[in-house]
Amino acid sequence: MSFHRYVALGDSFTEGVGDPDPARPNGLRGWADRVAEHLATLQPDFRYANLAIRGRKLPAILDQQLDAGLALAPDLVTIHGGGNDVLRPRVDVDALAARYDAAIERLTGSGARVVMFTLFDPGTTGVFAAMRGRFAVFNEWVREIADRHGATLVDQWRMRDVELPAVMDTDRMHLNSAGHAYMATKVLDALGVVHDLTPPAIAPIPVLDRRERLAENARWTREFLVPWVHRRLTGRSSGDLVDPKRPTLAAID
Repeated sequence: MSFHRYVALGDSFTEGVGDPDPARPNGLRGWADRVAEHLATLQPDFRYANLAIRGRKLPAILDQQLDAGLALAPDLVTIHGGGNDVLRPRVDVDALAARYDAAIERLTGSGARVVMFTLFDPGTTGVFAAMRGRFAVFNEWVREIADRHGATLVDQWRMRDVELPAVMDTDRMHLNSAGHAYMATKVLDALGVVHDLTPPAIAPIPVLDRRERLAENARWTREFLVPWVHRRLTGRSSGDLVDPKRPTLAAID
């Protein structure tokens, strides 16, 4: 399996939030960069673009990135979205899925290999537990859309070989560096691309006593939850002033 023009579409998950690297555009690496770096070793003419922007809801991803991505004539497209939508107080998951279905039809119809993702399983405890049903319904739509259009699926919901907190950043919303490295191996495996990347060593989850848990939850609320809620209430996004990290196809440096 070989690819020459890879375009990544999506939100913070694909931009690489949680995997900092000051030497890279937007100061981030991420799983998509890691996948592209490996693919570049297989084809001397390989080119890569990443149009993903943090905070984008799925309709914005489709409105702002789909045409631009298709214009680059990719032979490989990865697309992730929906997480920022299902976390909102109100969302029409069925309408969201209908738009997603039409977009995937366009992408696969272009002849590109298309990779989709389900959302992770938030579990039965924690801040996102109340949204678990929404996550599950959206994910079932993603599986159906992937089946209908012959897209490749990376099913995060069913990844049970790691504990979710161990691969999440301190904001509890994004993958950490180990999580991005782990995801890169899952994407390459789903594509059937032979690679020698090994899943990273995942640090064990620290065991906290009650006082430590309270202090950690207070820190998370202060540093991440309150700013996130404030942006929602004021109609702002973390990606409002962010540009795509790789807006055009280019060789891997």
